Amino acid sequence: MEITYNLKSASERRTEPFKPDENVGFGNLRTEHMFLMDYRDGEWRDPRIMPYGPFEMAPGAMALHYGQSIFEGAKAFMHEDGEIYTFRINKNAERMNRSADILCIPHLDEQMQIDAINALIDVDRLWFPMQQGACLYIRPFIFATEDRLSIGASKSYTFCVVLSPSGAYYAAGVNKGIRLLISKTFHRAVSGGTGASKAAGNYAASLRAGQAAAEFGASQVLYLDANNQQIEEAGAMNHFHILKDGTVIIPTFTDTILKSITSQSIMELGEQLGCEVRQETIMLDQFIADIESGEIIEAGGFGTAAVVSAVGSYIFEDGRVVTVGNGEVGEHVQRIYKLYTDMQKGYVQAPEGWLQKVERIAS
Repeated sequence: MEITYNLKSASERRTEPFKPDENVGFGNLRTEHMFLMDYRDGEWRDPRIMPYGPFEMAPGAMALHYGQSIFEGAKAFMHEDGEIYTFRINKNAERMNRSADILCIPHLDEQMQIDAINALIDVDRLWFPMQQGACLYIRPFIFATEDRLSIGASKSYTFCVVLSPSGAYYAAGVNKGIRLLISKTFHRAVSGGTGASKAAGNYAASLRAGQAAAEFGASQVLYLDANNQQIEEAGAMNHFHILKDGTVIIPTFTDTILKSITSQSIMELGEQLGCEVRQETIMLDQFIADIESGEIIEAGGFGTAAVVSAVGSYIFEDGRVVTVGNGEVGEHVQRIYKLYTDMQKGYVQAPEGWLQKVERIAS
């Protein structure tokens, strides 16, 4: 793939490493450039990096009317050698194409996705925030651009990558357990729908449930299946719980659950974690009974943004509260979080291929 570089002038670009005085937060900032590529006439074409800025798009663009839009979320980290490394970026590229299948969007070659991301990081590498726990958050996305108001799959699309210098997703990090609302009113997905994709519309549909959770003092919703019997997903994270023998249980992936790359990675790291990690169908009533009996001692969520979030308690819509253990962050969650983030930062050896150095190519 031959990328065209249309960069800001040298006088407009950052010349020194980004050393913010305050926590930059998560997802608030942008770097100076973005990557773009268009799909038309049956092929992806015109890969280019240009200054970050508004799109020119027709008011009738199909993404605006029919929600044909997907995205990914990944992270890159600076290691002690001063170089930037992406983490499992190939898994994001794979998942982008799975989402594309579900929303009738043409595939984008996985290596082309990775090359685009690496090229953009290389151009804006001075924007990596030099502070504890920081990363470059990577947001690739595809949206339909055909100017047509009749329903159907678009014939044209834009692929874009933007970068966000970011800190922790939750200000308290993994040091404080969150509360989840167990809702029988709101449902994230049903079988045969788009639940297994990172479709933009899935997240728009979750906002109302998120507002309801906030009214109960909860951070997110723990979604159940359409019959309100099985645990599925926790807002923007895969749910998990830990038994008193240390076993980590993640709900079995279905077409209503997004396959978290973090969850998949934790399953592959069971031996290093010193515990069994497995997937099961989780029935709500048994889950609550096991918390109350002490069989379940910790719980939480796995996701790219927060990595690992501990759940201290659950609240039902009738106000009933169920506390996990003593409500604090447990030793197992802390151990998982530390191993995983130490791998991302290069402090601990990661499995082969998980970390990929972003080569220095751009001038």
